[in-house]
Amino acid sequence: MSKTEAVKWIDDNESEIISVSDKVWEFAELGLVEYKSAALLADTLEKYGFSVQREVADMPTAFVASYGEGIPVIGVMGEYDALPGLSQKAVSHEEPLVKGAPGHGCGHNIHGASGMAAAIALRVAMETNMIGGTVKFFGCPAEETYSGKVFMVRAGLFDDVDVALSHHPGFLNHAELSSSLAVYSVKFHFHGVASHAAASPDRGRGALDAVELMNVGVNYMREHVIQEARIHYVIEKGGLQPNVVPAYARSWYYVRAPERDQLDPIYEWVLKIADGADLMARTTHEVQFLEGCSNVIPNRGLAELVTANMREIGTPEYTSDEMKFAREIGTTISREDKITQLRQKKRPNWEELLDIDIDRSVLDPWDEGEITPGSTDVGDVSWVTPTMEFYTATSVVGVPFHSWQNVAVSGMGVGHRSLIFAAKVIAGSAIDLLTKPELLKTVREEHIKRLGGRKYKSPIPDDRMPPLDVAREAAESPG
Repeated sequence: MSKTEAVKWIDDNESEIISVSDKVWEFAELGLVEYKSAALLADTLEKYGFSVQREVADMPTAFVASYGEGIPVIGVMGEYDALPGLSQKAVSHEEPLVKGAPGHGCGHNIHGASGMAAAIALRVAMETNMIGGTVKFFGCPAEETYSGKVFMVRAGLFDDVDVALSHHPGFLNHAELSSSLAVYSVKFHFHGVASHAAASPDRGRGALDAVELMNVGVNYMREHVIQEARIHYVIEKGGLQPNVVPAYARSWYYVRAPERDQLDPIYEWVLKIADGADLMARTTHEVQFLEGCSNVIPNRGLAELVTANMREIGTPEYTSDEMKFAREIGTTISREDKITQLRQKKRPNWEELLDIDIDRSVLDPWDEGEITPGSTDVGDVSWVTPTMEFYTATSVVGVPFHSWQNVAVSGMGVGHRSLIFAAKVIAGSAIDLLTKPELLKTVREEHIKRLGGRKYKSPIPDDRMPPLDVAREAAESPG
């Protein structure tokens, strides 16, 4: 009965849930400055009986909303940060709402709303059926840029959580068993000496020279690191005009590898290359470590639980207009790109999706031992408690993450269907964990076994605070 009541609450309040998602979609706020988005989610949870602790872990847009008391403690995570430059209307052709403004290219408007709705539905079911325990919703900022959850983990906010659940928009209905890449995010500030680039170049020391020399060194390094590693950068500042030798230049690097013990030596090598750039350009530099996150520790018990709840609830039905919209979005992706995405995902029988726009299937978890080429701060949560972030088919098969197509779909009916489906799956899975102690015990035992005696160590130094100034600067000048 408890699941029925949770699902009924979600169905009865569907319009409000969608409204919250759409408002966050419209706000489209960047990481650590999601003031309106965080407030909307927190206020809604408070309205439905949750006690809310705001501005946690030294982040103004992070919060924890709690209901109930005692054990077990079920955590539900929600994200709400957007991406720069991806503003897009909810139409099937590329057309920004505000040119150059942020947009929800990863569907985090849905991410936050699905978790919020599931937490409230879980509260209703617990209260009606007198189910003991605690549900906590974690409002998690800045997943895309500054790994807000890592600061929350470091602050001990997940220490009492028995299991953490999360949902992310995707193009499949899939509870993953794969891991992810650990990552460090770091900026290099190079300082030289300004001079007239034509009249007295010999008196200048080009900071941009050092940035470019460092980049060349890193690019030669790529051949000699493990295949799974990823290193990418942008030049954020390179000077003001060509006839002035730049006295200041700045690059921003992400360095990734499957495990922290693989990442650390690669990162140390990158630091030495920066030192070498100074020797060649006769500059100096400082390293600004922004944040890092760990790889994901998967959990088969949770993956199978979520998969079972997906099947029990049933995937969404779509209107003819929604399917037409999906077909139109599908025409913006080449068949070759679609094949590449499906092959990379290694979905069994992926060929059957070549002429499909929305994948409504729910397959058994298939990707044990695989490593996805991205990174997520969910990984750090998974080191301290059993964690599952599953995917639902929010977008069209073949559409990449961080694209205008994802923004468009996340703001209309196709995305809304996925949102409601995901909220029901989270609530149903959480009820199973609350009411079946043997299931919770099995999940936690698996977590200990997968850790294999390894202890979590935060990738962020104890004295490193969330980079609020960097975030504000990015929000004020997103271009």
